[in-house]
Amino acid sequence: MTDKIVTKRILQAYQCDRYGNVRPLILMNELQGVADGHAEILGCGRTYLLEHNLAWVVTHYLVDIIEMPKEGEEFTFTSWPSSQDIVRATRDFEIRGEDGRLMVRATSQWVLIDMEKRRPLRLDGDLPLWSVIPERAWDRKFEKFPDFEATKTHTFKCRFDDIDVNQHINNAVYAVWATESVGYVYRNQHQLKRIELNFKKEISPDNPEVQVDVAIDGLVSRHKIRTGETEHANVICYWEENKD
Repeated sequence: MTDKIVTKRILQAYQCDRYGNVRPLILMNELQGVADGHAEILGCGRTYLLEHNLAWVVTHYLVDIIEMPKEGEEFTFTSWPSSQDIVRATRDFEIRGEDGRLMVRATSQWVLIDMEKRRPLRLDGDLPLWSVIPERAWDRKFEKFPDFEATKTHTFKCRFDDIDVNQHINNAVYAVWATESVGYVYRNQHQLKRIELNFKKEISPDNPEVQVDVAIDGLVSRHKIRTGETEHANVICYWEENKD
């Protein structure tokens, strides 16, 4: 039987922005860390993947921020595999405050990749068996994001520190590029309420820079992350005006 993984964290000052709110990079990495830890417990984590030349690749992350986690509070992270078909696995997340209030809910979709052939594999034949917990933290479908007409483009450098142990740009960095590309003034005046990421193609660490096409419509910003003509991800951010 599969149990949910439950772990606690205290948000430190260096993990927060100027207003004491969790940085998008930290939020995405914390979710990833919980997922990695649970996958290891279930026998389908990094140890197993390295032995069999496999990798989990995320296609979607949908994160709803009901209340922004802030410095100093102890948070409870809960995660579990919520559904699975032949080639796709869904993992859900919750973050709750010290009093149990729901602060963040998220869902994600993953596929298993043969690293040599670079193509998806069936989940029922290449992994240890585990059961799913048919509960959803956020009952959302994983869909293709609509295209948009960009109004500006930002260019970002691919830094050495953006590269993870899988030798590609870490998934959480895409959230940073998206939220930074709205510009300093907009970012300073708004607080992130939701971020939805659709990953299409990994970015090699050999790429010196990426372009982020941006369109802002009120409290919604849309982002296309690309290198040249190659699209790597689409991101939609939802914001509210900063009350601080």
